[in-house]
Amino acid sequence: QVQLVESGGGLVQPGGSLRLSCAASGRTFSSSTMGWFRQGPGKEREFVAATSWTGGSTYYADSVKGRFTISRDNAKNTVYLQMNSLKPEDTAVYYCAATRYGVYGVRITRVNEYDYWGQGTQVTVSS
Repeated sequence: QVQLVESGGGLVQPGGSLRLSCAASGRTFSSSTMGWFRQGPGKEREFVAATSWTGGSTYYADSVKGRFTISRDNAKNTVYLQMNSLKPEDTAVYYCAATRYGVYGVRITRVNEYDYWGQGTQVTVSS
């Protein structure tokens, strides 16, 4: 049983920081890609960042490049999203996702390329 559980969301002021965590369990992800997506009010779910369990390569959406950092701790089966210089437009539900075994390229940005999803964690950036 695959389970992805996000945590770390909350309310933060513009310019502030948050670190999201995604605890993965139920299968091996060593040959998979882990990604972060977000969905704001009235918007489609959009790609934020991705990383491979092996190799350590990362890829970011232009909207977050230079502000967000994705990382992972293989020993803990956890992927992180460090978010700095947060803006109101970053407000969204953030989802952790994983590809199936063998899909591990970092430039995997489509929702339908990910097979497993967490329930999401709300991030609100407001004064």
